[in-house]
This record gives sequence, structure tokens and C-alpha cells, in this order.
Amino acid sequence: MSEQPNVSLNRFRNIAFVIDQTRSHFDHAYELGVMGIYGRSLQGRHVLLREKDGAQSRIVDFVRCSYLGLDNHPDIVSGAISAISDYGALHWSTARTRLNYGLLQELENQLSHLFRARVICFSNVMVTNMGALPIIASGHLTEGKKPVVVFDRECHASLQYHKAAIADETRVVTIRHNDVDALEDICKHEACVAYVADGVYSMGGEAPINALRDLQERYGLFLYIDDAHGISLFGANGEGFARAQFPDDLGDRTIIAASLAKGFGASGGIVMLGTAHQENLFRRFAQSYVFTAAPNLAAVGAGLASASLHASKELSMRQKALTERIRFFDTKVATPQQGNSLPIRMVPVGDELSTISQTKWLLDQGFYTSATFFPTVARGAASLRICLTASHSLEEIENICRLLEVASDRTKQAVA
Repeated sequence: MSEQPNVSLNRFRNIAFVIDQTRSHFDHAYELGVMGIYGRSLQGRHVLLREKDGAQSRIVDFVRCSYLGLDNHPDIVSGAISAISDYGALHWSTARTRLNYGLLQELENQLSHLFRARVICFSNVMVTNMGALPIIASGHLTEGKKPVVVFDRECHASLQYHKAAIADETRVVTIRHNDVDALEDICKHEACVAYVADGVYSMGGEAPINALRDLQERYGLFLYIDDAHGISLFGANGEGFARAQFPDDLGDRTIIAASLAKGFGASGGIVMLGTAHQENLFRRFAQSYVFTAAPNLAAVGAGLASASLHASKELSMRQKALTERIRFFDTKVATPQQGNSLPIRMVPVGDELSTISQTKWLLDQGFYTSATFFPTVARGAASLRICLTASHSLEEIENICRLLEVASDRTKQAVA
């Protein structure tokens, strides 16, 4: 097959280049104290920071991705403590092909029921991807045909990292973000194609699920969707942005990964599978399943507590509260994501140093946001990332919106 337009081939990593190009910006952010800081969680989105001189300061956090505000929910904390207490251990140091906690089986069963899929739990979502992607590349999920594995250029680093390993199995291609036309062109020329993308992208925006399902129906496209930032926010049981758009069984051509540490409010990662064949392969041959320990008991206990919350009326209440806060923010600040239903908002600044400076000024005012710059986003697209949650008060959101405007004006004056 000839090279497709708007497609880059066989470039998987360039760590030395990234370090050389970005180290000064990271060093500056760390020196100013806007990255790598430490604190203690308080009620809501409040955090007590520990300063270098021993002093403490209280800030409102817009960095954490606990979009439903469940990460400090008393039931989830209690669930983690109870699991450790009941088992008298934190974890069992044995391969999962040998011995597993009974509680872990209970968690996987509950999540399978909630999300209408065969769910396997991992210690985190990057480990989930590490186990899943090579199996997809092997061809054992696509009737023995090794697929061309196509990555969305903006999919998360926890997906991109595995390109080199996948390339040992099959051909790897990267296309522009959400470029459905380029993906279809590849499907027309290749007998078997697998597409790797996020459901909700960590820097804002979402995958065109309906268009991808159309390609799946017409060409048999295999889909691997990491919905780490979409889980719990959508669906009657919190099945997530991606799963909620597959009303029927996932079938044998769709796998969805997700985090239990963001909207779900616990810890760990999961993969949602559609067939017994897929589950059997994962439990026998997913390297990060076979050769790493299971999620620890605190994570399992927290997950069980969150699963119970997901089966209660509290889930829809928190989903509605989050929606209200997203809409309220959009009435105050214009962003490229304005009007969508997702909780991530990127406030463009452009220059890396100006972005870091704005982050520092906002933190001094008591509001912590993420300074994002290359390689997390494109060069010249440095932005402040705002993570909205159901636990933020409308007053807190109004205050940060006002301060964002002031921070922008300060930057403009400094440039002038």
C-alpha cells in the first residue's frame, strides 16, 4: 500500500528531542511551584498545600479529574478501609493467573453488570493499554489477520507509548486528529484495520463515535477506545461517553478501556470486552495481567463502594450537577470547547512562559489550574486546563472565571 495523505509512518518515540525542547519550561514551572506540589485533600475541591517554608495555604483545585467529585466521598474512603481490614492485607504478591482476591471477582462482576460488558480490572489504565494493544496487534481478535493499527495523533500518551511494542507485531500508522476521511481511505486499502483513540480527550474534545461506528459497519473496523476521561459522566449506570453510544452488546470488534481513578472516584483501570473469546485471551496472554499484581485491596474496596453509588440515584444527581457547572462556566468564559457536554476546558494563552506565569498568579490568588504546553499540546498552543467537577460551587467557578479574565489582561499588558 502506498503512503496515505496526511499520514505519518514509523515514528514512535523521540524522547531525547522532547527533553531538549521542553526541559526549560518544565524546570521553570517546577521552580515557580506550579508543578510537582504537595497538599492534603479537604472537603469539596479544597486542598491544603504545604509550602517550602513550612507554611500552609488553602486553595481551590481545578486540576484533579474527579469530575463527579467522588474521590473523597466518605463511602468510597470507607470501602477502601473496610477491604483492607476484612482481608488483613494490602495486596497478594502473586500472579493473577494463580490466585486472586474474592473481592476482585466481586468488583469485576458488578462492573460487568453496570457497563454491560465483560470487565477485567487492572492497576491503572496505562497498564490496561499495555496488556490490550499487543493482543489486538497479534491478529487473534481479528480472525487471524494482523490489523494495521492506526493511532489518532492526539490520543493519550498512555496509548502512544506502546506504538513501538505494537510495531513488533504489525504495521503502525498515525493520522491527524479525528480524521475520519484518512481512516476510511486506509480501510479501503487494507484487509484489516484497528483504530486507537480516546473517547474524551484529556485536552478537550471527543472522538466521533457515530462516524467510527459507521466505518465499523461498512469495513469491519476494529475499535479500541480509551475512555478514561468519559467514564461515569454519561449513561444511566455511568458506563461512559463511549460505551453509552453502543446501545447493544460491544460485539467482537469494539474494546473500551477506562480509568477507575477519574470520574469513577476510586483507583485502577478496566477493559470492557464483548466476547468470552476476548476475555479468555486477556486473562491468559495480556502481559500486564499475567505478570503484574492485581489492584490492591484498598483500590478494590473503593471500587466496590463506587459501583454501589453508580447503581444509586446519587449518580444522576452528580451528573446533573456537573452539567449545570459546565454550562455556567461557558456563560462566563469562551473556550474552543464551549457548548460541549464535557468537563474539560482549555483557555488558550499561546506562549509557554506566559501560561506558566498565569498559572502562578492564579495559584497565588487561591486557584490551581494546569499549565499545559508542548509536548502535551502543540507548539504555540499553550493553555490553562480547567477541570470542572460536580463538587465545585457556582461561586468558586464564578471566581475563577473572573480571575481568568484578569490573568489574560495582565499578560496582554506585559506583552505591550
